[in-house]
Amino acid sequence: MSEIGVGLVGYKFMGRAHSNAYRQVSHFFEVDPVPVMRAICGRNEDAVASAAASLGWQGFETDYRKLIARDDIGLIDVSTPGDTHREVVLAALKAGKHVICEKPLANTLTEAREMMEAAEQAGVVAMVNFNYRRVPAVQFAKQLIESGKLGEIRHWRAVYLQDWINDPAFPLVWRLRKEIAGSGALGDIAAHIVDLSHFLIGNIGEVVGTMDTFIKRRPTEEFSMGGAGLSAAAGEQMGAVTVDDSTTFLARFENGASGTFEATRLAPGRRNYNSFEVNGSKGSLSFNLERMNELQVYFTDDDAGMQGFRTINVTDGCHPYAAAWWPAGHILGYEHTFTHAIKDLMDGIKAGVSPAPTFVDGFRCQAVLDAVEQSVAKHGWAEVEQP
Repeated sequence: MSEIGVGLVGYKFMGRAHSNAYRQVSHFFEVDPVPVMRAICGRNEDAVASAAASLGWQGFETDYRKLIARDDIGLIDVSTPGDTHREVVLAALKAGKHVICEKPLANTLTEAREMMEAAEQAGVVAMVNFNYRRVPAVQFAKQLIESGKLGEIRHWRAVYLQDWINDPAFPLVWRLRKEIAGSGALGDIAAHIVDLSHFLIGNIGEVVGTMDTFIKRRPTEEFSMGGAGLSAAAGEQMGAVTVDDSTTFLARFENGASGTFEATRLAPGRRNYNSFEVNGSKGSLSFNLERMNELQVYFTDDDAGMQGFRTINVTDGCHPYAAAWWPAGHILGYEHTFTHAIKDLMDGIKAGVSPAPTFVDGFRCQAVLDAVEQSVAKHGWAEVEQP
């Protein structure tokens, strides 16, 4: 069995989640190559050294260029904020390294196209980590849709609701600054439900939407508490919020289905409410990430008097990914989605084929985000640019 050395850029929220996946994947799945955690990279030497020790990496670097240049590393994992994705990814591709990049692929559509084209030219495996595709219930929903059990797909409606910035006293962390994050709720969480819609329904052709910033000024950040851009201590100065707090948009899919999307980080009581419903001519299904092992399904051909939504606990060995883990009913969690992504990435590296979502998929998602912004600017429908 072969091995592949991994270099991870970023050691905070996503870096921790990815590190756990690399530690676990070969213990539960038969993967070839087996990922070996060579080095983690970050600019703060003390912090990245501590992260390397606690997360299980053999060593660390403080310059991503040195990480990429290492002969013992064949896969570069980019888990940093969006403003650094382009430069790190392009350098890795130029060096002939395989790449996995956190979502969204880039901060702008121009960057996303450049990265997509560079990946095609490099001829390596390149994947975007939209981890919610790897929820077993989402994969099972895909199977049901593709089997025709729901019939002609007509409607998609999705919301992604969080509440972690609802307090106006919450500080101006990097996720609220356009020059770093690219956008707010649109790129941070709406990107997830856009990608899920592409995965389950198909490509989006045009959109019309709104974007709002309800809390326009916040205290500047004194220091980060955990570094994920989700918690921090406030300073005494005030600064402008330069991203959206929320977005709502309609979509027309290329296959004729209609869609609605809403994303906000100002929904009190909703910690991580990523939910969608699909309606077809023969049935419906719905999913809520906060109950991620369950899928609600309804079929019109059930016997009269017996019709209604049923709850499927997606943990049986016949369900996607489930056989590698625990007995039926022993539920999985958020961290498993990353392990599943790395499992599929290793399979892709072995086959020499980029697993979905590819950089083309990443571009398609970015194109929808870009079209939403265009729609808001012109107060009308906007077409989604194609790869």
